[in-house]
Amino acid sequence: MSESQTTTAPPPDQDPPPAGPVQQDFKKTPTSGIALSIWPPVQRTRDAVVASLIETLSTPSVLSKRYGTVPPDEASAAGRRIEEEAYDVASAAAPSEDDGLDILHLYSKEISKRMLDTVKSRVGSSSAADNSASETSSPAVATAPTTDEISTSIETEA
Repeated sequence: MSESQTTTAPPPDQDPPPAGPVQQDFKKTPTSGIALSIWPPVQRTRDAVVASLIETLSTPSVLSKRYGTVPPDEASAAGRRIEEEAYDVASAAAPSEDDGLDILHLYSKEISKRMLDTVKSRVGSSSAADNSASETSSPAVATAPTTDEISTSIETEA
């Protein structure tokens, strides 16, 4: 061996490293004090929900095929109101030790229910005005999409 090549031996009080594959003992210790929770959603998420509601109400969608589109200014006000009301309902039902999945599910259902109620009431009020204006025409009867259909539509658009 030359002078530039040296070998280091483990100190006498340490065992040499094992020759086979190294096995480490991984214990579940937190690496940081961060706890992950999905409820309550951050403001950015809530804003995205409102934007999705506005888009769903004011552009061609599953709802607009049955109930028509809502003007953008009306859709904006309705979207904010729907999200706020759904958030309030879900927050009131939120137990502190839950991971948030049940509350998030409730929040989603409330949004779907309120969005459907909004478009139904809008159609109901406009068809009542149409009926009083022309009594000879009869409105077509359409079945309403279920809350699950609306939830699926929202999730695929988001």
